[in-house]
Amino acid sequence: MNPKLEDKIVTYVLYFFVIFAVLLLAFIIFYIIGSGFRAISLDFLISSPKAFQAGGGIGPQIINSFLILFLTLILTVPLGIGAGIYLAEYTRENVVTNVIRLSIETLSSLPSIIIGLFGLLVFVTTFGWGFSMISGAMALTVLNLPVMTRVTEEALRDVKRDLREASFALGATKWQTITRVVLVAAVPRLITGIILASGRIFGEAAALIFTAGMTSPKISFSNAFNIFRPAETLAVHIWKVNSEGISPDVRRIADGSSAVLILIVIVFNFLARFITKRLYKRLTGA
Repeated sequence: MNPKLEDKIVTYVLYFFVIFAVLLLAFIIFYIIGSGFRAISLDFLISSPKAFQAGGGIGPQIINSFLILFLTLILTVPLGIGAGIYLAEYTRENVVTNVIRLSIETLSSLPSIIIGLFGLLVFVTTFGWGFSMISGAMALTVLNLPVMTRVTEEALRDVKRDLREASFALGATKWQTITRVVLVAAVPRLITGIILASGRIFGEAAALIFTAGMTSPKISFSNAFNIFRPAETLAVHIWKVNSEGISPDVRRIADGSSAVLILIVIVFNFLARFITKRLYKRLTGA
C-alpha cells in the first residue's frame, strides 16, 4: 500500500474515533441535562428532600457534597503530592520502590465498593466515627491517593532537567529547587490531577454509602461543619432515589439531581482550569 494513502487512512480513522468520543460525551451530557433541567429551580436547590411527599429538593445533599469534597482534598492533596515528590525526587529504582509502585497501582485498581467496606470496618466501626463526613472523606482519600501520587510523580519527572541544573548552579538546595522550581513548572499537571480527583469525589456513591451514610440532618450553622454527622451526598441521593424512592415525583427528583451533578462538575472543571492558567502565569511571570 502507498505510504501516503496508508497515512491518510490512519489519520481519518483516528479523527473518527475522536469525533465519536466527543459526540458520545456530548450526547450523554445534553441528554441528562435536558431530562432534568425542567426540574431545577431555586426551591429545588435549597430545600430538603421529602420521603413521602412531592416537591422535595436537594439542598443538604449539595452542601454535603462540597464539604466532603473540600475535606477529602485537604487530606488527599498534601499526602499525594508528598508521596509523589518522594518517589520522583528522593528514591532510587530498587525493590522497595517497585513494591511501593505495585501497591499504588493495586490500590488504584480496587473497586470503590471494596474501599467502602474497608472504610466501614476501619473508620465507621473500629475508630467509632460512625456514618459521618470524616469517615466518608477518609474512604475517598484512600480511593484517590494513588491517582494523586502517580500524577504528581509523572508531572515532576516530566520537568526538564535543565531547570534543576540551573537552580543548583545558582546555589539553591535540593528542597528549594523542588518547591520553587520543579513544583511551579508542574502546576498545570498537578491541578489536572486535583480536577480528576475532584470529579471522582463528586461522582462517587458506593464508597460513601458505607461510610458517610444515606441520611442527612437539616443543615444549619451549628452543625454544617460538624465532621462527625451523617452526610448524604448528591451522588448517594441519586442512587437512593432511583433504587428505593417512593415519593410521587421520584423521576423528577432523580433527573433534576443528575442534571445538577453534571452541571456542578462542568462548572467546577472550567473554574479550576481558569484558576490554573491565572496561577501559572503569576508564578512564572508569563
